[in-house]
Amino acid sequence: MKTKEQLIVIGNGMSGIATIEHLLSKGHNFDITIFGSEPHVNYNRVLLSSVLSCEQEYEEIILNPPEWYKNNNINLHLGVTINSLDVNNKEVITDDGKRYQFDKLLIATGSSPFIPPIKGTRTSGILTPGIFTFRNLEDTMSMIQWAHGSRKALIIGGGLLGIEAASGLINQGLDVTIAHLVERLMEMQLDDTGADILKREITRRGIRVLLGYGAEEIIIDNGRVGGIRFSNGRVHEADMIVIATGIRPNVHLAKEAGFTVNNGIVVNDYLQTSHPDIYAVGECAEHRGKVYGIVAPLMEQAKVAAEVISGNCNISYKGSITATRLKVAGIPLASMGSYQGDVGCEEITYCDQGSSVYKKLVISGGRMVGAILLGDIDGYNRYLGLIRNQGDISLQRKTLMSGQPQAMTSVASMPDDATICGCMGVSKGSIINAIEEYNLTSVKEISEKTKACTSCKGCKPLIEQLLQDVLGGEYVKQDKPREFCECIPMRWEDIRTSVIDHRLRSVSDILLTLGNGPGCQNCKPGLNYMLSELYLDDYEREVDTLLENDRHHANIQKDGTFSVVPRIYGGVTTSDQLRRIADVADKYNVPMLKITGGQRIDLLGISGEKLSSVWEDLGMPSGHAYTKAVRTSKTCVGNSFCRYGLQNSIGLGILLEQRYQGIPCPGKIKLGVSGCPRNCVETWTKDIGVIGIHTGWEIYVGGNGGVKPRVGELLAVVKTEDEVIDITDIFIQYYRENAQWMERTSHFIERVGIDHIREVILEDKLGIAGRLKKRIEEVAASYKDPWLERSGILPDC
Repeated sequence: MKTKEQLIVIGNGMSGIATIEHLLSKGHNFDITIFGSEPHVNYNRVLLSSVLSCEQEYEEIILNPPEWYKNNNINLHLGVTINSLDVNNKEVITDDGKRYQFDKLLIATGSSPFIPPIKGTRTSGILTPGIFTFRNLEDTMSMIQWAHGSRKALIIGGGLLGIEAASGLINQGLDVTIAHLVERLMEMQLDDTGADILKREITRRGIRVLLGYGAEEIIIDNGRVGGIRFSNGRVHEADMIVIATGIRPNVHLAKEAGFTVNNGIVVNDYLQTSHPDIYAVGECAEHRGKVYGIVAPLMEQAKVAAEVISGNCNISYKGSITATRLKVAGIPLASMGSYQGDVGCEEITYCDQGSSVYKKLVISGGRMVGAILLGDIDGYNRYLGLIRNQGDISLQRKTLMSGQPQAMTSVASMPDDATICGCMGVSKGSIINAIEEYNLTSVKEISEKTKACTSCKGCKPLIEQLLQDVLGGEYVKQDKPREFCECIPMRWEDIRTSVIDHRLRSVSDILLTLGNGPGCQNCKPGLNYMLSELYLDDYEREVDTLLENDRHHANIQKDGTFSVVPRIYGGVTTSDQLRRIADVADKYNVPMLKITGGQRIDLLGISGEKLSSVWEDLGMPSGHAYTKAVRTSKTCVGNSFCRYGLQNSIGLGILLEQRYQGIPCPGKIKLGVSGCPRNCVETWTKDIGVIGIHTGWEIYVGGNGGVKPRVGELLAVVKTEDEVIDITDIFIQYYRENAQWMERTSHFIERVGIDHIREVILEDKLGIAGRLKKRIEEVAASYKDPWLERSGILPDC
C-alpha cells in the first residue's frame, strides 16, 4: 500500500479551507494537517459586518470545525502559529519550537490590515485604546463592546470595509463619520458618478462623509482616543476610531525562507511558489503581478491548487476577472472588469439620481470589458458572462441596458460555465453536479456544499431555479419570512429593531433610512403605530401617515359621512348621558341612532364639518370605534343584580376599560367581563375575556367573533381583581410590542402559541414581566382623549 504524503496547510481562513474541501471532493492520498493562528474556522467579512450591524449574533457565525475534519482524520491545530519554514528539510516550526515534516505545503496566510503612520495610533507598541481594525471576529466583538460606552466614531477609510464598519456602528447607536483620503468613495469599484450617488445614500442613512481628508494625528485624552487632527488642520471629535485603509499580504514566512516575494508571494499559473512543492493561495499570493482581495478569485485559486496538489497539471490559473457584488450599507452594488475604461472605449450609461440608480457598461472593440451597477443590479450575471467570455456583443447593443434577450431570461438556458454566485465564484455546472451527487434539495444544503449563496445572497433566486429545473416536482420552495411591505421589504420585528438602533422618530425618516421609496397607505399607518408604541408622544406626527378614520377620529361610512361612538364604560350609562346624546341627535338631525354590539350608542350619518361640534356638545370621551386600539369592555350585570352572578363584572369591566381606553395596538382589542360561567357577554370570543367563578376569575385570551370565529384560550385562573389587572397589563403590552401590524390577538396567539404566552406572562421566563407592566402603566398615564383634548372638556366618567 502506498504511503500517504504529508500535506500541511498554514492558515485556517477561507482560501485554505476551500482548497482542502476541493481536495477532499476529488479523493486524495494525503495526511492533512492545518495550522491556524486564529481560533475559529472560515468566516468572511460579510459575516463580520452582519454581527457589527446587529443582524447576527456572535455565536451564530462561529463556524465549528466541519464534520469532514473528523471523518477524514484531518489534524487541526487552531491558535497555533508557524514561526518559520525549514525549506531544505521540508519542515514547519511552530511558536513553541515543534517541527512538522511535509511533502507538500500550502501557504494561505491571508493578509493583515494596513495601518498608516498616523501619530498617536499606537501606545507602547499596541493600538491606543479606542482604535480598532476590522478584520476578524475579535476585532468585531471589541468594537461592539467599546461602542457601548462611546458617542462618536470616526472611520479612516472610505472603501468597502470602512463603509461596512460605519454602517454597523450607526446601528450600534453612534454618531458616525467617514474620513477618506481620496476624493471619491470606493475608488477601486466606482467612478465619480457612482461614488457621488453612494455618498448621498450613505449620508441619508445618517453617516457623515469627509472626502480628501488625510489623518495626521490621533488626539489622546487620558490615554484614550479623544479626536483626530487632519492634514488640512481641521480637528474632529471622536472617542472611537476604526482604521480601514486596506490590507497587506502576510508574506513574512515566505520572505524569511527565501521565496520570491513582491507585494505578495509570487506564484505561477499552477499556484506554485519559487519552491515547486510549496503553494500559495488567497490574499497572500501574487499572480501575474496582482494580489486579489475579494472572495471569488480566491475560490478559483483554491480549485486549481487542489487539482495541482493532487497531481493534475492539466489545469492552470490564468487570473480572474475582478467582480464585486455586495450591499454597501444596504445599497446593492456590483462592479466588474475594467469599469474605468481605457482610451478608445465606449460607455453606455443610465443614471436616475432621484432613485439613486446608476448603470455603466464599458465596451471595447465590440466586446464588454467592464460594468458598474448601483442601486439596481439586475443583469449582473449576464454582464459578468459577457465580460468573461469576451464574445462579440454588437448584435445585443440595443438590449444591453434595457433588458436580457428572451433566450437568456431562464437559468436553464445559461451554459454550465456561467457564474451563478459571483461572490464565491460558483458556476451553474458546479451547483448542478452538487445537487445530483449529494441529493441536495434546498438552497441551504447547496450553500453548505458549494459555498454559493453564503455572502450577499443575491444569487438565491437563480439557485432556486436550478433546484426546480433539476428536481422538478420534488422541489418544494421554502417560504421566506413575511415582509412588512414592498416599500420597506423587511420583517416587522427587524424594522422595529432598526428604528430603535437608528433612533428614528418619524415615518418619513424610517422610509428614508430603511425603505425604497416614499411609502404607501398600507405601510405608513403601521409605521406610525410603531412610533407611538415606542415613543408615546415623543415622535414627529405626520398627517399623511394616518388612516382616514384616525385623521377624523370617526368611522367613515360608504356615503362619506361619519359614525360617532362616544364611550360608555362597561355599557353602563346615565340619564344625563342619554339626554346629551338625544339632544345632539336632534340638534344635528342625526339620521340614525344604533345600539352597538359593544353596548354603546352609535350616531350615524354625521358630516365631516360637524364632527368637532358634535363631540363638543356631547362632552363624552371617544369610544375609539374607528381605530386600532383598546375599544370596549362589554359586561353583564354580574352579582350587582343577577341571581346567578358570582363576581362584580360591572365594576371590573369599567375598571379595565378606564385603564386601557384608547391605547394604540397592532389590531383592535375588545374586552369582555362575565359575572358567571353562563357567559352572557360571549366572553370567549373577546380578545381578552374574564369570567367570574366561585373562587375568583378565569382569564381567556385570543378570542375572535369576526369572519373567522375563534374561542379564546384559558390563560390563567386567579383569585382577585388585582391579579386580573396585573396579567392583563403584561399581556396587552407584550402583544403591543411583538404582534405585527393588523395582527389580531387571535392570530398572534396562533402564531406564538398559548404555552409561550403563559411562559412570558405567568412564569416570566424572559425576565421582562416587570418591564412590561411598568411600560403599560406609562402608556395608560399618557392617554389623552382625541376629542375632549381639542375642546378642553373634562371627560364625564
